[in-house]
Amino acid sequence: RGGSAPGPRSGARAARGKTGTRLLATSTEDAFALSEDQVASYESEGFLVLPGFASEAEVAEMRERGDALVEGFDPKTISIFSTKKQEKTMNGKSNFDSRQYFLDSASDVSFFFEEGAFDAEGNLSRAKEKSINKIGHALHDLDPAFRAFSRSAKMAGMLHSLGYKKPTPVQSMYIFKQPRIGGEVVPHQDSTFLYTDPPSVIGIWLALEDATVENGCLWGWRKSHRSKEVERRMMLNGESGEIYFDKDPVPHSLDEYEPIEAKAGTLVIFHGQFYHMSYENKSSKSRHAYTFHVVEGSEGYEWAQDNWLRRKDGFPFEPLA
Repeated sequence: RGGSAPGPRSGARAARGKTGTRLLATSTEDAFALSEDQVASYESEGFLVLPGFASEAEVAEMRERGDALVEGFDPKTISIFSTKKQEKTMNGKSNFDSRQYFLDSASDVSFFFEEGAFDAEGNLSRAKEKSINKIGHALHDLDPAFRAFSRSAKMAGMLHSLGYKKPTPVQSMYIFKQPRIGGEVVPHQDSTFLYTDPPSVIGIWLALEDATVENGCLWGWRKSHRSKEVERRMMLNGESGEIYFDKDPVPHSLDEYEPIEAKAGTLVIFHGQFYHMSYENKSSKSRHAYTFHVVEGSEGYEWAQDNWLRRKDGFPFEPLA
């Protein structure tokens, strides 16, 4: 499905007149719709940077909530998260508990540690608040602070202006990118991990601290969504319960990537086939961020049954109101 940018677009200009002129806002959501130029930029480049999308109060609330969640967590069950060695660290009988913890996180608020946070004996080598890689993957449903931001009128307005008819959040993460040990996130497309037919996922990433080249900001491959299909998928084998990729990573030059630096409160949205990554954080500064992913839930879009992310019975995905 390469060539053009697939995904929801019909109705993207529902709040505009026939000439393309913005009509007066008829609802709170309309007030937060993207402009035609912003929509065009997103479709052309594969991503869009929205400075000041979150207020200082919203950023502070989510920062405080992230700290409180870590403070209240007793690390009896430790799961090491690595985007470089996902299969190796979770598959096989010896890793059953770690794998199950990861799968259960689809319906929970779970905690994952950096690889570099452990000593040779497997013990935490620093305080837990300096060892956490991320919290996931149902913050957008289960935690009041993250739910409020993820399901706000301005979020709905932004998504509807991109053509989403029934935007449905499916996954969320608080990412810490710890000083010195914050791990690399290898080049990837979000549709690899969260697939619908046809593809519809959009990544929504909020800087909770200033993100710079120094502390491991996002890097993106401009326009890659226009020439790349969904090149590989991470799936769950329903019989064995193991997680696997259907293909090896597609090699490409990192010279194509450019940094996407962002001040705290800046929102970055990116197309599901847009290639992005981040380098290790070797600096003395953390790089906190909140990110979540939304798919189209309307008729004609199907959530792949072999996606790794599966909600428990009685806890379905909930579209934005």
